[in-house]
Amino acid sequence: MEWIIVVIIAILIVLAIAFVLSRRARERQLEGRREEASELRSRAEGQTERAEARATLAEEQAEQARQERDQAEEQVRRADELDPDVDVEVDKDR
Repeated sequence: MEWIIVVIIAILIVLAIAFVLSRRARERQLEGRREEASELRSRAEGQTERAEARATLAEEQAEQARQERDQAEEQVRRADELDPDVDVEVDKDR
């Protein structure tokens, strides 16, 4: 009868050890996933910052292009006004 009690206590001890080890392994796994997620967020933040910088630069270049195009159109209008072969009144529809 005593040996049954000893076996039951041994089984309970083994189960408790297995439970503790299982929880520790799970915690290590979760911590690894947290670290990976943190790294991914950090990379994504850097990528977002670079993309925003490129977008800002693209907007600045587009604005510069619009200004240059406006200047070119103004120069064409001035040239048309100076050119005696161009009827400015007819070409205003452009």
